[in-house]
Amino acid sequence: METGGNSLPSVGTDGTKRKVCYFYDPEVGNYYYGQGHPMKPHRIRMTHSLLAHYGLLHHMQVLKPHPARERDLCRFHADDYISFLRSITPETQQDQIRALKRFNVGEDCPVFDGLYSFCQTYAGGSVGGAIKLNHGHDIAVNWAGGLHHAKKCEASGFCYVNDIVLAILELLKRHERVLYVDIDIHHGDGVEEAFYTTDRVMTVSFHKFGDYFPGTGDIRDIGYANGKYYSLNVPLDDGIDDESYQSLFKPIIGKVMEVFQPGAVVLQCGADSLSGDRLGCFNLSIKGHAECVRFMRSFNVPLLLLGGGGYTIRNVARCWCYETGVALGIEIDDKMPQHEYYEYFGPDYTLHVAPSNMENKNTRLQLDEIRAKLLDNLSKLRHVPSVQFQERPPDTEFPEPDEDLEDPDERHDLDSDMEVDDQKLPDESSRKPPSNIIQNGRIKRENIENELKDQEPHKVAADHARGAEPMAEEMSSSKASDIGPMAVDEPSSVKAEQDNTS
Repeated sequence: METGGNSLPSVGTDGTKRKVCYFYDPEVGNYYYGQGHPMKPHRIRMTHSLLAHYGLLHHMQVLKPHPARERDLCRFHADDYISFLRSITPETQQDQIRALKRFNVGEDCPVFDGLYSFCQTYAGGSVGGAIKLNHGHDIAVNWAGGLHHAKKCEASGFCYVNDIVLAILELLKRHERVLYVDIDIHHGDGVEEAFYTTDRVMTVSFHKFGDYFPGTGDIRDIGYANGKYYSLNVPLDDGIDDESYQSLFKPIIGKVMEVFQPGAVVLQCGADSLSGDRLGCFNLSIKGHAECVRFMRSFNVPLLLLGGGGYTIRNVARCWCYETGVALGIEIDDKMPQHEYYEYFGPDYTLHVAPSNMENKNTRLQLDEIRAKLLDNLSKLRHVPSVQFQERPPDTEFPEPDEDLEDPDERHDLDSDMEVDDQKLPDESSRKPPSNIIQNGRIKRENIENELKDQEPHKVAADHARGAEPMAEEMSSSKASDIGPMAVDEPSSVKAEQDNTS
């Protein structure tokens, strides 16, 4: 079969073929945050179309995510918050002003048609990916996921449900330790906050730091109690390029893998750290961004790849398509195949985009100091924290199609951007699609000319510099039975006393 490229160059075991699964719901591109909002789920459909026309779908198992249920979402989120998301609609929001304010829903995180179904879909893909990793897959991909700002009781930064936390909780059922790595330009605050007091999850975030949303992620924020030194923050300045980024990423992550020895890795691949992003200020190329994926893949540890930010949507699609190829070990051609969104990628119609000539404000001295500080923090960790194993809690049960019955040649239609075997999947006919997005049975697509203008939108981000709220209080309640004896250590009620010593 023509794959459009050769296998990636590899070192050691990195050349071995990986068992990869990919989650995609053809409805995900229908959801619409509203006119002028920079977050556009349409980018997921654009990514999927590129994957189809590059022939990558034939090299992995394609699955439609089963929607996360209310009880699944409440494994981390507060019951009343999820109940609110389930009930709120554009028509009823004016009657719930107090609740909107309480749960931080309204501006950055607007109410739109199908909001709760959207949350169920992207969370279902991430949890489903974790389940697949727990049952033998090497890599699972959910580009609709990676919404890392959502908190236990509130929405934040375009994120409503924290699918990453839910996926990590699922992975912890099988693995003593899970590593979370975040290469979005924004600090992965929601995930760090959830696991701030445990040594079973290490969080490492590379992000723009300073007067920038969400305002957290200082290098001195290192975790608390049992989690001390298990949160790593890599604060960066404008204009960082591929070479500077990798001068930090590889030595730090290499040391983390050596000391922490995770059983599984979750990599949030937010594409707003790319050069030219509408809300970002970094200068990474697609290959530089994807080098993080290649490096994590080289450790041959179960890997969950998730999306995240990314607001120049043609570049988001380019990036996640290329990174899917990296996950598969397939180098794809720079020349883009003809497909239904071809007009978005002019005038060059290529996969890769050259970085700009913007100034790199990260000096070599600053980078050296950051690297030395974080490596010193890692030297204070005891190697491989242990967890006493007892009876393992049951997996989250999502009905899925029988893999053995699937014919990969029948799953995909290269002329369609919805390559999913709907006949073998649970009936979704009862789910109501967003009424204002589907017209006459066809998907309403955003005006291409407006997208290509790439006008800078208002920066819809409010400062949010909360202390570390302890992870999901249900851990110490009756809901802890979902996690069982391997539960994350119960955090203390500390919020303000984070260890900020140098």
